[in-house]
Amino acid sequence: MRLTTIFLVLLANLACVFCHAQEIAAKKRVLVLTDIENEPDDTQSLIRFLTYSNQWDVEGLVATTSVHQKNKIAVSKIKEIVGAYGKVRQNLLLHEKGYPETAYLLGITKAGYPEFGMNALGKGKDSEGSDWIISVVDKKDDRPVWIPVWGGANCLAQALWKVSTTRSPEDLKKFIAKIRVYSISDQDDTGPWLRKTFPDLFFVASPGYHAAGAYHYATWSGISGDKFHGRFSGADFEIVDNPWLDENVRNHGPLGAEYPFTKFLMEGDTPSFLGLIDNGLNDAEKPNFGGWGGRYEFYTPRTQKWFYEPETRPLWTDAVDEVAGKDGSFQTSNKATIWRWRSAFQNDFAARMDWTIKSYKEANHPPVAVLKHTNLLTAKSGETVKLSAEGSNDPDGNTLSYQWIYYAEPGSYPGKEPLVFNTNTAIIAVFTAPKVSKPETVHIVLAVTDNGKPALTRYQRVIVTVYPD
Repeated sequence: MRLTTIFLVLLANLACVFCHAQEIAAKKRVLVLTDIENEPDDTQSLIRFLTYSNQWDVEGLVATTSVHQKNKIAVSKIKEIVGAYGKVRQNLLLHEKGYPETAYLLGITKAGYPEFGMNALGKGKDSEGSDWIISVVDKKDDRPVWIPVWGGANCLAQALWKVSTTRSPEDLKKFIAKIRVYSISDQDDTGPWLRKTFPDLFFVASPGYHAAGAYHYATWSGISGDKFHGRFSGADFEIVDNPWLDENVRNHGPLGAEYPFTKFLMEGDTPSFLGLIDNGLNDAEKPNFGGWGGRYEFYTPRTQKWFYEPETRPLWTDAVDEVAGKDGSFQTSNKATIWRWRSAFQNDFAARMDWTIKSYKEANHPPVAVLKHTNLLTAKSGETVKLSAEGSNDPDGNTLSYQWIYYAEPGSYPGKEPLVFNTNTAIIAVFTAPKVSKPETVHIVLAVTDNGKPALTRYQRVIVTVYPD
């Protein structure tokens, strides 16, 4: 073999390694804590989670307790659902690469300590799950570890307690800096303890406990709580109700067959990972930007009657969006930050369930939303701003439609009147930068939707910084 040929082969191999490294770096590390078997919704959420598991480096599935299941854990149920996933994994791989092997997922399925809340904290209360959390966070990997908490948080609390009592303050700080928590309310009393004891811990939550009514006020209930817990109007309830789930999920092969009948509300835990899906809209490090998992702002909430105790520091917590509901009437609530995207994320899940049983040609796949310009633009008050989605495409050759959404709440511009987009073709939108007295940001979301079945949507977000003229 000539030296030139050898050199080219080496370059090609290096390029492959570099591309693979970039692909790994782009994935989020995720470790789930679940009180699965306390009610059907954890099983439901795990099934959806597994259909997206190729998008992340899944590093743990840990069975825990909660106020709803105080003294037992259900590792066997996690393994049962992973087993069903194993029966459809090869079909999922026909549609996208990267789905983890069944044996791997079974190997990272761990048991927490089978006691409630703070009773599972302290000397002698280490568990397979808490030790696993420590080992995952300790890996030589600069990426943060996202920890969706579907039940009680005591397994994470024990891990942090152990690290705090065995390491220097500097090492503890480094450990905490790698963790990102999204907790579905407080399903045990360790959530408030974590926030108070580790004030630098990245924490997303609607604080409070079930018996005092916390779930009624929580952002996450926007996933499907229209008639239970959340008790709100405006969203399309049909697409989160059992008949829709029968048609689009339960009759879809071995994995769909494991999806239980909704007893209270569909998938109450799912918002904890919806914002981790790579859809062009979500930015998990910026919960105030809003996405499929809802929108949260960073502040110290005032004490409510459903809190375990007063909050002592800022956290990412409830924020409000104003959204036109199904009937065209505007609704203003924290739940709306999730249900505004309901059609898109339900269709997306339906498509993923199709992937478990259908060939590539029979199923639909997400479009690719493209901006012809950067995501960050600047303009002066009164200037014309041109936005372009030229280059957007669809892997199935479907026809695309385009929507330009002024997302007022994440921006700093205080004006409530919607921006007016002039569109000759939907691909290009033009608007006039609003009048400002100081630099302000305006968020505009491009939503590109195909006409496949189900119709799928992907996004790009443009942030325009407007300066005074």
